[in-house]
Amino acid sequence: MSNGVLTEQKPAPPPIEKIKVKIDGKEIEVPKMMPDWQGKLQATTMLQACELAGVEVPHYCYHPKLPVAGNCRMCLVEFGTPMMGPDRKPVLNPDGTPKIARSVLPYEPTSARGAIACASPISPGMEIYPSSPATKQMREGVLEYLLINHPLDCPICDQAGECKLQEYSVDYGKASSRFAEEKVHKPKQVNLGPRVMLDDERCILCSRCIRFTKDIAKDDALGFVERGSHSTLTKFPGKNFDNNYTLNTVDICPVGALTSKDFRFQMRVWFLKESKSICTSCGTGCNIVMGSRENKVYRYEPRENDAVNSCWMCDHGRLNYKWINRDDRLTKVGGSKLNVQYQDGAWSTALRAVSDALKNAATGSVAIIASARQTNEELYLLKKLGKKYDALTDSVGRMDKGDHLLLNADRNPNTTG
Repeated sequence: MSNGVLTEQKPAPPPIEKIKVKIDGKEIEVPKMMPDWQGKLQATTMLQACELAGVEVPHYCYHPKLPVAGNCRMCLVEFGTPMMGPDRKPVLNPDGTPKIARSVLPYEPTSARGAIACASPISPGMEIYPSSPATKQMREGVLEYLLINHPLDCPICDQAGECKLQEYSVDYGKASSRFAEEKVHKPKQVNLGPRVMLDDERCILCSRCIRFTKDIAKDDALGFVERGSHSTLTKFPGKNFDNNYTLNTVDICPVGALTSKDFRFQMRVWFLKESKSICTSCGTGCNIVMGSRENKVYRYEPRENDAVNSCWMCDHGRLNYKWINRDDRLTKVGGSKLNVQYQDGAWSTALRAVSDALKNAATGSVAIIASARQTNEELYLLKKLGKKYDALTDSVGRMDKGDHLLLNADRNPNTTG
């Protein structure tokens, strides 16, 4: 009861059920269920448990916002489960602890039989060994396999500096190669669509792009053809890869197979200054990262925010950055009624003239035409000014067609503001 009024008490949410597992010998409690890529609860996987423990498990095909495929095998880990006796009760060690049956025998580390951490659920008492010799051996083998036919063109690859194949090769791979045969050659500089270029020799067949276009963008336009070492990524015959979200496949490609035609060969990523911002191309307000150097913007990338845009953004907003450095932008101010000539540095004079005119303005004699592309802070101040003079206010509307995912029909970011 509050102030004599009965208020309905909401039932407390049920406690999160947790189970104990060991990761590299350290026991932790993790939730039994965790959200999947659609936000639905599912059994917690080994990879998620390791992430909660602060232990990295390398992966290529897995992405937290995409369906699990389990086809790259990079996340293979050794694990152990409590050994059960004929009576279905745990077998105990002399000290009373459960006896663990490891997937790899300690005296025979070459008999590696790991589990893919991205798709294998945890169970009570399980032990995961992401740093064991057997796990390291499995990772080395997977990387060696991926690099057999991969072109060693890192110096000219646009993905250099943010390539997971580079990083994992250094962290988990071998320094030398045993492969002496001719590499398999595949199509290069393939035009998938108006904004995306494909280099099939670099593709590691992780299928992230295929799952994104099918399950997120709802445009099932990509797929694999051929078999074995000759498998290649391609678009659907007779169909261009041209939806409004194609450049997200460039973001999630872990290697340099898919590149943006707009950013291709423009700037090395390690030279870019990254600034957090908001996309101003429509009313959705996608969170973004602006990449710039020496006062020039080179690209927009999505910044993860599950409440707004998850970790995606549309091509329309992503490529709408070139207006910032356009030569025909208004940078000078002036006007005959303000008695100010159009010239550099005239802003202070013009603002003073407007301020003087408003000082002597009568209530009801002022009208304000604002832009809904201004910031909320600027619009708030204009609203205060409008209230003071009882002004007629309006803004320029910009409406166009929206879509099913992120693009809003209102092309102004702050119409409500």
